[in-house]
Amino acid sequence: AEPAASAALLSAMQRDLGLTEKQALTRLADEKAATALEKKAQRAAGSAFGGSWLDAKTGKLTIAVTTAEKAEAVRATGADTRLVEHSAKSLDAAKARIDALKAPSGVSSWHVDPATSRVVVNVVAAEQRDNDVRAFVAQARKAGPVTVKTTAQAPQTFAAGTVGGDPYYTGNVRCSIGFSVHGGFVTAGHCGGTGQQVRGWDNSYIGNFQGSSFPGDDYAWVNVGSGWWTVPVVLGWGTVPDQLVRGSNEAPIGASICRSGSTTRWHCGRVLAKNETVNYSQGAVHQMTKTSVCAQGGDSGGSFISGDQAQGVTSGGWGNCTSGGETWYQPINEILNRYGLRLHTA
Repeated sequence: AEPAASAALLSAMQRDLGLTEKQALTRLADEKAATALEKKAQRAAGSAFGGSWLDAKTGKLTIAVTTAEKAEAVRATGADTRLVEHSAKSLDAAKARIDALKAPSGVSSWHVDPATSRVVVNVVAAEQRDNDVRAFVAQARKAGPVTVKTTAQAPQTFAAGTVGGDPYYTGNVRCSIGFSVHGGFVTAGHCGGTGQQVRGWDNSYIGNFQGSSFPGDDYAWVNVGSGWWTVPVVLGWGTVPDQLVRGSNEAPIGASICRSGSTTRWHCGRVLAKNETVNYSQGAVHQMTKTSVCAQGGDSGGSFISGDQAQGVTSGGWGNCTSGGETWYQPINEILNRYGLRLHTA
């Protein structure tokens, strides 16, 4: 039988989520079941669907619904339910109206929160009284149901200057490989523009950026040749066993998730929000997933994985792996669909 998870993944989950090995294994099993159930439960909710998340305490998937009638149909699939005021469609429309606004640097990000049935706008605490921030929040409230929260710092991308012995370089920037695809690998768009040359850890030529988008999006892919090849694993960088990649089923909000990068290696946390717009200094990036995982410079482009399922590539965040922080990733399936790529799986 295939192991539920590698020793490295379990160790990282225990360290970063405060779990025992048994609790980590139970959580992975719950998340696998929730991921398999999510689409079926959403179909049962129909137009009353208000979003979904995993309840870490019960281990069950929760579906937000706007009518009691649909709640009964959803519970019949095995999911828990919560009655909410707004449908996911109406909340997404409100967020889209906010996406059309020009955000000042004091606004960190915004996303739909299905548990509260509102759009959460995050502002940097030190700048919440700034006139431009207050004007943006006022406009956002006109777009739909909005809750304002504060965050400690503004987000930034996690590229870094050249440091020897790390996975890949473009120009004077070091970034991390995300996931192998047939013919190359995916990574973050801010790491390089289309046509730029990519060098490996040994400074030998790997390939070139075949496509890249940033800001707006933060994804790219690089072709692989010249003696390099692709493998369906998340790298352990020589210190932990590699994690096999078997697919790209999307983990729900609340699920545990781990990240591997060339600077800080393995770290784990939880999925906090999906479809969040992140306001970097270079411009806004849409459809990002927010996590409680830490990261640092050079981790950009690296792998986010839940169990054995690829989730996305590291974009940016705030904080570090000493004091903690939050990190966003660009979902893998969007990248695959955008460039017509096929994930290399075990």
